[in-house]
Amino acid sequence: MTNDEHKNNPMHGVKLKDILEALEARYGWELLGQLVNINCFNYDPSINSCLKFLRKTPWARDKVEALYLMMIKKQKEQE
Repeated sequence: MTNDEHKNNPMHGVKLKDILEALEARYGWELLGQLVNINCFNYDPSINSCLKFLRKTPWARDKVEALYLMMIKKQKEQE
């Protein structure tokens, strides 16, 4: 991929930890557990436990990344 292709990809260079921290700050664990129904959000949530789970579970990571992209899109629309 060239630099031009990267600039159009909002996920380029964004770490999973940064995604989780942004989502948790915006929605909180309780709402995250409702939006993406996975146990690491619903039972004793922490960034580290969620990172461990999401790195091993592609379908869950896809849902979390989709929620992050939706959040970024809404933030840009409000600007």
